[in-house]
Amino acid sequence: MSQTRSMSAIEAVANTVIGWGVALATQLVAFPAVGLQATPWQHVTISLAFTSVSVMRSYLLRRLFARLD
Repeated sequence: MSQTRSMSAIEAVANTVIGWGVALATQLVAFPAVGLQATPWQHVTISLAFTSVSVMRSYLLRRLFARLD
């Protein structure tokens, strides 16, 4: 059974939102553990930057594998 386009979109958005939350929570724990200080806004900015890079990487890999298929 294949997934509909709308369910694929919902899955992609959910994955991105959850990934961002995990990145933010990880930073909030990891930064102080290694002696780094950041404001809440800096944490949000950094985690959004890494999430954006992750989404682009995922998209490019999907397109590459689709081309190889």
